[in-house]
Amino acid sequence: MKPYGKFILGSLVAVSLCLLIGGVSGYITRLAIPVWYAELEKPFFTPPNWLFAPVWTTLYVLMGIAAGGIWAKGMHHRWVKTALYHFAAQLIFNALWTLTFFGLKRPELALLIIVILAVLIERCIYWFAIVQRTMSLLLYPYLAWVVFATFLNLGIVYLNR
Repeated sequence: MKPYGKFILGSLVAVSLCLLIGGVSGYITRLAIPVWYAELEKPFFTPPNWLFAPVWTTLYVLMGIAAGGIWAKGMHHRWVKTALYHFAAQLIFNALWTLTFFGLKRPELALLIIVILAVLIERCIYWFAIVQRTMSLLLYPYLAWVVFATFLNLGIVYLNR
């Protein structure tokens, strides 16, 4: 398969996987918003609920495109494998955060998970940059959003202690 075709195929698979995880996370979130989440004290900088779905959809698409670009470089490269292992790890922690925060309703434990997630995203960006710098740049909005979400999570823990 030609590199461009490999990039398109890899991106389609990765975007689909990210959106699937996002869909499950969104479902878990939607169940908790009208009841549990609505009753929480939230920091003054909390965005409106309607903003989260389009932001996450955009981020999942960017993440998938970035992963597809890395995969297209060839799984025979050790650095490609390392980069994609980091991608998988951060994606697992991404889903784990939603499950913990909204599913288990444990913001304090979710805070620990989101800090780990932020570190994993940074490591993912590092390895993506080694393989292909352009693809690593697509992950910076994700890192910025997760850092922002970390402060939201911290504020919720603080205000609801």
